[in-house]
Amino acid sequence: MTGVLLQTFKIHTPLKFTIQLSFHGLGRTMSGDLTGLRIPYKEKHEVFDFDHLASKDPYLQFKCWLDKALSTDGIKEPNAVALATATKNGFPSLRVVLIKEYSQKGGFLFFTNYESRKARELEENPHCSLLFFWPELMQQIRIEGTVSKLSEEESLRYFNTRPKPNQVGAIVSRQSQVVSSRQFLDEKYDALFNHYSAKSAVVPKPDYWGGYSVQPSVFEFWQGQSDRLHDRIVFRKPVKGETINPETTHLGENGWVFERLSP
Repeated sequence: MTGVLLQTFKIHTPLKFTIQLSFHGLGRTMSGDLTGLRIPYKEKHEVFDFDHLASKDPYLQFKCWLDKALSTDGIKEPNAVALATATKNGFPSLRVVLIKEYSQKGGFLFFTNYESRKARELEENPHCSLLFFWPELMQQIRIEGTVSKLSEEESLRYFNTRPKPNQVGAIVSRQSQVVSSRQFLDEKYDALFNHYSAKSAVVPKPDYWGGYSVQPSVFEFWQGQSDRLHDRIVFRKPVKGETINPETTHLGENGWVFERLSP
């Protein structure tokens, strides 16, 4: 093509990387060079190895790391977790939710709208993954498992602990559905909140809102190292009839085994 104007602009940002904008006729591309962005992780004397495990049960090891995150300044929501789901055809999606409870018996609990995209995908495919990431500690925990819905009683019990604005919001939101505007949501919310404005007024839990339990089959504990030889210790339930190699696979507690993975 002739007579096409090609212009390139470089923008230098405070983060010390360059965004290059190229205009080619009516087309436009943008690229950012992030190769220079590096921060230090853990060093050799701070490795996470088998003898640093707080427990050979992954739930107790999880509690150890979570307790540390809870007491670390700067981590505002240590219970925030990325939840990955997929359709029955394998198309993935990802979003952040809040874990509200966890236990060896009950698994990891979160609450949401049963009409949402994640709920529809969990209905088709009950397998999911959770990822806790605490950059202040350079630690993350990845969990794989399957979900099941909580009972109506369990969902109602938690719903009744929520602040009234959150309860009203759960009714107003038909999560993941297209709406015309923010004003549309605000008007619905204001009308409903006024309806339940009395202190004694009970906000009913909508039948399209409730909880899920994630029952883990895999826990992976990751700690970042500056040399990128990251520490990865994984707990899993052994496959029935599996031959255990004691040089690489170690017996944990409550039916778990644990191993070290290459970074």
